[in-house]
Amino acid sequence: MKKDPVCHMDVEEKDAIIAECDGETFYFCSEGCRDKFLKDRACKLPRTTYDLIIIGGGPAGLTAAVYAATLRIDAFLIAKDLGGQAIDSTKIENYMGYDFITGPELTRRFQDQLIHSHYIDHLMSQVEKIEPFDEGFRVVTSELRKYTAKALIVATGMTRRKLKIPGEEEFQRRGVFYGNIQDLAFVQGEDAVVVGGGNSAMQIVENLHTVAKNIHLVSDSELKADPVVIERIKKFKNLKIYEGYKTVEFKGNKILSSVVIRRLASEETIELPAKGVFVAIGLQPNSSLVSGLCELNERGEIIINPDCSTSYTGIFAAGDVTNAFGKRIIIASGEGAKAAMAARQYLLDLRKKEK
Repeated sequence: MKKDPVCHMDVEEKDAIIAECDGETFYFCSEGCRDKFLKDRACKLPRTTYDLIIIGGGPAGLTAAVYAATLRIDAFLIAKDLGGQAIDSTKIENYMGYDFITGPELTRRFQDQLIHSHYIDHLMSQVEKIEPFDEGFRVVTSELRKYTAKALIVATGMTRRKLKIPGEEEFQRRGVFYGNIQDLAFVQGEDAVVVGGGNSAMQIVENLHTVAKNIHLVSDSELKADPVVIERIKKFKNLKIYEGYKTVEFKGNKILSSVVIRRLASEETIELPAKGVFVAIGLQPNSSLVSGLCELNERGEIIINPDCSTSYTGIFAAGDVTNAFGKRIIIASGEGAKAAMAARQYLLDLRKKEK
């Protein structure tokens, strides 16, 4: 595995675009990154100023980037990874054009569009700060690099919530997992617990039912997933459902061995044997970057207008980080496209004012 010197993306040596420069071989994710590298190498001044910077590499950010390319916007994508929460989805049903597709496969298709079909400059990095100034915005990454733009699209998505109970930190990756994991062999033939009542939790149950010996599904309320999915999982003979129970403790000796749950409004507790527990209790928006700039709602989501604009002029937002209805991949992708179109109109209006 090699690292692209321009965008910092990991690339397979056999699939990489290769260039020789000053007697050294460099490996790139795309011809676009190679050309940018050779141009920057010649002039010694890496580019840092754009019309639009897109922050986030999930479905909303990637779609915004592809639309920015097709709309010929001078844009730059900064993302800590590509795929966002979609990469954990092992089963995506009824995404337009596909009856069924996995999260990693859909993410690969997004990535191919970004770096091959509709290339824009991109960087694999974490944005740590956004600073407004007279001509737009200054974006500071974890390497303390500074980039400027006249407009921003924030598509930073959400992160998984934690239970914050005894044993949770101690047994992370030693029995405690968040969402799906790629190698379900960890619980092969063993008991497993799934915590949560939404679609994500049900998806984990579906993935486990042919792997685990017994599955204990724990939810502090009635199951909230799509009715067709609930109906499907209730047919699994190795599944036991605990509705109205709170998860209170993880136990074990170096690795997880059991999960303690308590019936709500009761002192009754049950200790469930478990080699692995999969926590899927929802997500929290990654809105801290703009919390001092844009108006947020009580859930911490960025409040957007119908065109994805925010309360701060020049900042647009898309996807799960916003208060847009429906946390679905297809909705996030549509919002990303809308945000790119709105940002383009904003930039065109700016140019008219400058003339």
